[in-house]
Amino acid sequence: MGVNAKKYDLLDKVQTPGDIKDFSMEQLKQLCAEIREYMIECCSVNPGHLGSSLGAVELMVGLHYVYDAPKDKLVFDVGHQAYAHKIITGRREAFRKNRMKDGISGFPKRSESEYDAFGAGHSSTSISAALGFAEAAKQQGLTDKSVALIGDGSLTGGLALEGMNNAGASKSDILVILNDNNKSIDDNVGGLHEYLLRITTNPKYNQAKKCVWDRLGDNWFRNMIQKFVITTKSHIVSRSGGHLFQAMGFRYFGPIDGNDITQVVTTLRKLKEIKGPLLLHVMTKKGKGYAPAEAEQTTWHAPGIFDPETGMRPKNDKGVSRYQDVFGEVLLELARMNDKVVGVTPAMASGCGMNTLAKAMPERFYDVGIEEEHAVTFSAGLAAGGMKPFCNIYSSFSQRAYDQIMHDVALQGLPVVLCLDRGGLVGEDGATHHGCYDMAVYRTIPGAVIAAPRNEVELKDLMYTAMNASEGPFIIRYPRGYGEGVDWQAHEFRTLVPGKGELLSEGSGIAVIAAGPSANRAAEAAAAIKEETGWSPAIYNIRYIKPVDEDILKEVAENFERVITIEDGCTTGGLYGAVSEFMAGQPAPLAVKGIGIPDRYISQGTQEELRQECGLTTDEIIREIKAQREKIFKKDEKVLENKK
Repeated sequence: MGVNAKKYDLLDKVQTPGDIKDFSMEQLKQLCAEIREYMIECCSVNPGHLGSSLGAVELMVGLHYVYDAPKDKLVFDVGHQAYAHKIITGRREAFRKNRMKDGISGFPKRSESEYDAFGAGHSSTSISAALGFAEAAKQQGLTDKSVALIGDGSLTGGLALEGMNNAGASKSDILVILNDNNKSIDDNVGGLHEYLLRITTNPKYNQAKKCVWDRLGDNWFRNMIQKFVITTKSHIVSRSGGHLFQAMGFRYFGPIDGNDITQVVTTLRKLKEIKGPLLLHVMTKKGKGYAPAEAEQTTWHAPGIFDPETGMRPKNDKGVSRYQDVFGEVLLELARMNDKVVGVTPAMASGCGMNTLAKAMPERFYDVGIEEEHAVTFSAGLAAGGMKPFCNIYSSFSQRAYDQIMHDVALQGLPVVLCLDRGGLVGEDGATHHGCYDMAVYRTIPGAVIAAPRNEVELKDLMYTAMNASEGPFIIRYPRGYGEGVDWQAHEFRTLVPGKGELLSEGSGIAVIAAGPSANRAAEAAAAIKEETGWSPAIYNIRYIKPVDEDILKEVAENFERVITIEDGCTTGGLYGAVSEFMAGQPAPLAVKGIGIPDRYISQGTQEELRQECGLTTDEIIREIKAQREKIFKKDEKVLENKK
């Protein structure tokens, strides 16, 4: 399917937010409809985070209609809802290459546009950043407005509540828009979610709205009533629980219908003139305007390629399991074997595969919301209480929980199993989501075990090994996407002793030490070179980054001339760092060449494109092995010449 160059009556005229300032309400409604149609058109062939952005179109249009960006700062949380913002801020054509290599980012990015006031990709950052903008404006005597747009899922994050606590006490001019669609990726959970639900289902408010508001129609009288409601509704709602935000120092307004452009614009105009910390509670529908996305909101958070007419999506016919599905099935199997096993995830149940456990054993499953730090310490408490928690967090999100892994798990030696999904290059989500740093970061933690399975069977065995470990943290990191196609389901569990790797194929001259699925690419490269030349390097699957297999490293130091390390992670401090440190301590240190993610942020693209950029494909590994062998030949020739 290709993207047709369809014409849009209003959208084609919008190059900057200034182009919509004179639009009537009817024109704004039409613009919102055209933006939705354009997003569906583009995302059907170039996948992205569609559901959230469909639900936030009126919010984006209303904000740019009322505020004067980039002078006024619009700060996004995560950025899943920012597609309409990108489209009307000069990136409409560029949006056709959203999330593609050399295209625009799927998230707000300061270097991409002056309208992206603050970069995002992880949750719960917007309030703190917007408060910083508000205070910076005050310090410089500027009149710039500061707006934070945050979803109800992101509001559960500790940083969001820290930001609210500080903002309320500061009395700064900041507007927080709470975009409440009752969803993160999966259904929202927890006390704050229930609290928001009480507000939005308050009988007094909803009865009044049904009897009065919906009967007024779209006219001057309705607008007059709305202005009155904006200033008084918070008092009605607060009696049913809305006082939480007010207790934190915010004036609370809402809830309003965030998919009604008239309500959005009228409300924002009024609030723009009010000083101090304000919170506007807005109700939107995830997937708004596209029936399949409204009906299956979790699926359509990021649906992949689809037919825009029918909503049909291609089926997986690869016959190969995804790592997340292997994790989910194995976790359930372990839970049936051991009644101490429980699963913990910070709002990633479907993404990491833990929904399998949730369906079969809901009493052994915990979704704690977008709270990575809490997930780890909660798991530590479970372990201290005698349970065996498997805590699954995406690698890049786990960075937030470094202190909890260090202080609450490792320092106390608690047997928490940390499964880091999306380790390595994740693809189109780009720099904010690549799991580049886990091996290097967590290798600094005393007592930590860090393992990288090279295929589905090793993931299964490592999970079994971790279940039986008596101390922790036991960290297993594995990539996004499909495995190697090995028959992991028929495989019987075996223990993989921590600190022990394996020799995959014998060779001479050069030893290749690889971690994770990179070991498979190294083995493919060695086989290709042997077929071509008759010679092959030795290939080792190190398996454990910590403790590293020193027997393998000693063997390499004594029998080879050069070492190549390969890892789908940053070479700075990772496997390359571990091997280099060891070799530096040997009587005759070997030269070590590291292949992996370089010391810079990698942008978006397909996983294959990015692996090629970083030298992690089979062909690139072949080139590097040949280059290192050539250096050995040149060295030998020089030695012979010197002897002459």
